[in-house]
Amino acid sequence: MDEPRARSPIRAQHPVTVTAGWEVSAVRAAGDLTLTDCTPLAKVLLRAPVDGGLAGKLAVPFGHTARDPAGILVVGSGPGEWLLIAPPGQAAELGARFDRLADRVPGELVSVLDLTHGRAMMRLTGPRAADVLAAVCGINLSDTNTPNGAAFRSSVAALATDVIRDDVAGVRSYLLHCERSSGQYLFDALLSVGRDFGIEIDGFTAPGI
Repeated sequence: MDEPRARSPIRAQHPVTVTAGWEVSAVRAAGDLTLTDCTPLAKVLLRAPVDGGLAGKLAVPFGHTARDPAGILVVGSGPGEWLLIAPPGQAAELGARFDRLADRVPGELVSVLDLTHGRAMMRLTGPRAADVLAAVCGINLSDTNTPNGAAFRSSVAALATDVIRDDVAGVRSYLLHCERSSGQYLFDALLSVGRDFGIEIDGFTAPGI
């Protein structure tokens, strides 16, 4: 009997393979502007008092990101709200880890919620990535206003979207995530704009973050 597979709301371009229990595209891009469905990444939402002890331990303010010693991407996605992003299959471990951290700040109201299957996520990478995003987003994407490590929530292709600047090996890259039901729409919108810049789909490969 086949093992159960998780599926992204974004259609996987054939050929298809299974990575960390997720059905993903095995397509490999040859160009320097790519769009990848990163929905398999573990996504955990942490809420705690904005000026509390846990916020101090995280040390990632609203609108910024940082990688912790374990390589987890910690995103200050809102006042008193952090999105934790890790390789596929790590959501339970991630939740337990931050539950233990919350135990060190008794008296604070802390919640940890696994959003892995409830949110779609994609990565737009390449020297022209900002040009693609600028066509569907009104935010100033200059290095001065949104440098590497910036995080913001904005309308992208008329859709409420969280955007994270997370450059890869010195190349400009953005993680974008939205409600699961809107994932295919956002992916298609970026592909449509990106055609003028030579965009290609690149399949997900673990760890992916």
